[in-house]
Amino acid sequence: MSVQSVTLEKIVALCKRRGFVFQSAEIYDGINGVYDFGPLGAQLKQMIKAAWTKNVTSFAEDVVLLDGSILGSAQVWKASGHLDNFSDPLVDCLNCKKRFRADDPDINLDKACPSCGVKNWTGVRQFQLMFQTNLGALSDAASVAYLRPETAQAVFVNFKNVMTSSRVKIPFGIAQIGKAFRNEITPKQFLFRMREFEQMELEFFCKGEQASSFFDLWCERRKQFFINLGITPEKLRLRPHAADELAHYSKACFDVEYEFPFGWKELEGIANRGDFDLSQHSKFSGKELSVFDEATRTSYVPHVVECSVGVDRLFLTLLFDAYYEDNVEGEVRTVLRFSPKIAPVTAAVLPLTNKLTEQAENLYLDLKAKGYRLQFDASGSIGKRYRRQDEIGTPVCFTYDFQTLEDGTVTARNRDTLVQERIALDQVEGYLQRLLA
Repeated sequence: MSVQSVTLEKIVALCKRRGFVFQSAEIYDGINGVYDFGPLGAQLKQMIKAAWTKNVTSFAEDVVLLDGSILGSAQVWKASGHLDNFSDPLVDCLNCKKRFRADDPDINLDKACPSCGVKNWTGVRQFQLMFQTNLGALSDAASVAYLRPETAQAVFVNFKNVMTSSRVKIPFGIAQIGKAFRNEITPKQFLFRMREFEQMELEFFCKGEQASSFFDLWCERRKQFFINLGITPEKLRLRPHAADELAHYSKACFDVEYEFPFGWKELEGIANRGDFDLSQHSKFSGKELSVFDEATRTSYVPHVVECSVGVDRLFLTLLFDAYYEDNVEGEVRTVLRFSPKIAPVTAAVLPLTNKLTEQAENLYLDLKAKGYRLQFDASGSIGKRYRRQDEIGTPVCFTYDFQTLEDGTVTARNRDTLVQERIALDQVEGYLQRLLA
């Protein structure tokens, strides 16, 4: 048995073939950096978001949820610094007309264009990454708005609303999952860098003297979250930002990195943002965002520890980490070894022949009614059906055969070990419960 290496090309092909991810508007030649998620992909994203929400709200500190708007006024992005600083260095090749980020490690302006082999560059200029739009019928300066490039600002501008209405006390967190948009110069590596994506962000508010200890605590919590999802621990690391990498407002920042086939890359960013965000919005809005401490009878501006991970990037990481190939009976078998807790399909019910379809459907419908994520597959040979389920990451297949009619047992076939065992029909639900425990 030999294991084959995973590549980005294999992941992209699998995603389209099995309905995880499609190029957006593919029939119109697609939109670069924008993707649609098919039935299995949408389900996997739901599992990721549910796992993240459960995790960040499970600790001793209060964490409440927010669902902020996608459109943001120009004032918000002026206060946050995005209007002045959220840009990338852009350069064009005058010969082939292709556009590149000037800070891309593959681009050297002293050498020829990697696309056409001719050295004929424009000067470097800054490219604003936010998508601009206008609100209402008039297109003037007063109507300008932006699609948010991150979800965090809605948390900061609603800080006092949340604190007052929820009656939470420092330290506490506000968690949010939502779409964000960045007009990337060169989207690349499939879901790794996109123009439209989804973020899961936690803004944790605390006193300034607590920020360092909470920062360390959340770094360890976030790394452990990925391990709990089933990601290989040896492919994860915490990397501190060097001084020249830090944003101007950051006291400290760590990236949780994953070892992709194309190198170690950021999976999640964890930052000690200090009191920059609330101070800025208080300054620009004229509204007081400080907190009164009853014990000391003084007011202070809370500091923020931010944990930010992209749903789509985590989705891609899970695919890379779960992908596996082996040889079974002379054929290459492709498997997604998802943790049962995150797999888009927990189990498949397979009738051995069409004559057993009705009986097998009864088992399927009974389990489906109880909320399990299932597929029913009666098409093709049993071997081909096993392979299909392996390729989408289904942890177990229950095969309803003629012995089931005799003794009321089905075959439970394990995705990873290929071990098959007979279990009673009335034990199937217990089997699934243990699998998901």
